Amino acid sequence: MMTLSPVRETFLIFLRLGLTAFGGPIAHLGYFREEFVNRRRWLSDAAYADLVALCQFLPGPASSQVGLALGLQRAGYRGALAAWCGFTLPSAILLILFAIGLVEFGDRLPGGLIAGLKIVAVAVVAQAVWGMAKSLCPDWPRRLLALAAAAFLLALPSAWSQIGVIVVGGLIGLSLKQSGVAAPGEALAAGIGRRAASLWLLFFFLGLAGLPLLAQAFPGQTLAMVDAFYRAGALVFGGGHVVLPLLQAETVAPGWIGSETFLAGYGAAQAVPGPLFTFAAFLGAAGKLAPNGWGGGLLALAALYDPVWTSAIHGPLELLLAALAFTALMFGKQAPWRVVAGCALAGALLL
Repeated sequence: MMTLSPVRETFLIFLRLGLTAFGGPIAHLGYFREEFVNRRRWLSDAAYADLVALCQFLPGPASSQVGLALGLQRAGYRGALAAWCGFTLPSAILLILFAIGLVEFGDRLPGGLIAGLKIVAVAVVAQAVWGMAKSLCPDWPRRLLALAAAAFLLALPSAWSQIGVIVVGGLIGLSLKQSGVAAPGEALAAGIGRRAASLWLLFFFLGLAGLPLLAQAFPGQTLAMVDAFYRAGALVFGGGHVVLPLLQAETVAPGWIGSETFLAGYGAAQAVPGPLFTFAAFLGAAGKLAPNGWGGGLLALAALYDPVWTSAIHGPLELLLAALAFTALMFGKQAPWRVVAGCALAGALLL
């Protein structure tokens, strides 16, 4: 029997997960634990828990970061690239194809079909907000902190407001933290040295500070897209659903993409396996300005009320359909792709 190299093995395992891992970030972390802790013993349960906690602390998509870290531990930089490609490309390709089809043939599709995809986005984000509220805000101090942060961001929506809220929230969280004895941890095999890690951290901050300056100094759609999507990944904590308002502000407000197309793509993203952040590939591919199509989708790949609710719910029928979708997701435990297909069909027939 032929023995696979660590890089090839990593790619094939993550490709299978990228083709079959439905259910969103929390489900993906469960798939990873079953595959790499229970089945393959790449790391212990305690080490995996520490890795997940670290990635949830960082900005950006947690499940994708866990996958990258697992590939990095297994086979270095090539392993990280193999894990990212295997897990990400299937859903990215599907969403780019959907975006191209929507741009080319969207005017021939029933209007209710797009409306149904927009409505399912309401239910999906509502489910995510409900789940995060129960786990992240179990007591009144944290609930009040979350409400205050939401009110501030709705009143002053900007990237700098998000940074300020994160910093202030962190300081308040430190003051509220109860003293206790930390559970013993376990050393994680990083796969790279401390010097390399420091350089990557430096590149992260250079990109965060330098890309906006470059985009202003050299106006152009390509650099503007790189800057917008880099900031979306670098400044948002909490996963794919939380990044929605910032992506909407960066793509819909400047006129890169229409509001209806934005929400239709977000609804479709629930029906494909793999990481939710590949929605960025859809946004790049469906953009009105070049680069778009395959080039824009691959480039773009490197909030409940606004915009989701205001753009999708226009009357009692849309509200009823959103409520049914939310019930199916939250209490019926239906797979997201089934709810997406059902909403799209209902929208085509009823709206």
